[in-house]
Amino acid sequence: QVQLVESGGGLVQAGGSLRLSCAASGRTFSSYAMGWFRQAPGKEREFVAAISWIGLSTNYADSVKDRFTVSRDNGKNTVYLQMNRLKPEDTAVYYCAGRSGSYHAILPREYNYWGQGTQVTVSS
Repeated sequence: QVQLVESGGGLVQAGGSLRLSCAASGRTFSSYAMGWFRQAPGKEREFVAAISWIGLSTNYADSVKDRFTVSRDNGKNTVYLQMNRLKPEDTAVYYCAGRSGSYHAILPREYNYWGQGTQVTVSS
């Protein structure tokens, strides 16, 4: 069992940066691929980024590629999402999620564990 808690969201102007953190409890965190998803009002939850259990491989949605970076520190049981050059369309609740399979998974139903989410608002 893994419990996930996100932090680091907030209000930022377009072009700015934020770093989200996701702290995990549970001794098996290092064996899970971790993903970040987001959900804007009235829209479905969508994939943002994912990282393999060891942290050497990553996967990004086209909309955030070259702006966002996912990383993890297994010693601290934490996964991060560095978000640069933010745009108003990045406004959403951001969720971290974990799964015991490949980091290639991009569908929410493929992830077993979820955090409660953190709000990111980008003003124009």
